[in-house]
Amino acid sequence: MTAAVRDYMTPNPYTIRADAAIADAIQLMEEKQVRGLPVLDSNGKLVGLVSEADLIVREAPLEPPLYITFLGSVIYFESPESFHQHLKKTLGQQVQDVMTPNPHTISVDAPISEAARLMVTHHISRLPVVDAQGQLVGIISRHDLLRALHNN
Repeated sequence: MTAAVRDYMTPNPYTIRADAAIADAIQLMEEKQVRGLPVLDSNGKLVGLVSEADLIVREAPLEPPLYITFLGSVIYFESPESFHQHLKKTLGQQVQDVMTPNPHTISVDAPISEAARLMVTHHISRLPVVDAQGQLVGIISRHDLLRALHNN
């Protein structure tokens, strides 16, 4: 029998509200020794994921995108959108300003191999786990996948 996400996920993960202060997210992550938190709206619906990487980017130097002007046109060498995202995260005060919105999720009944595929394909470290109604019921991380490999 193939192992399912439910067998290795952390049930009832710590969460934070989208309108919470960034300092609250940092404090909760430190106190609970977690590297990321599912973000819920005021109705308890999953709207994002905030990770250490989302918070660390606030400390990175802000560099405007490189560009040249040619015949009165501006040509960007990199996307101005990434600069705007970095700026938003740097200046943000609430979790919703720094979180990754609309995170990839996985079903509680999905095989572990599907969780591994999603994490590798999308370069992510954790997946919120949802039930058939789309409600958050857990979280599965790369560490959990290592446990699954060790037990097989």
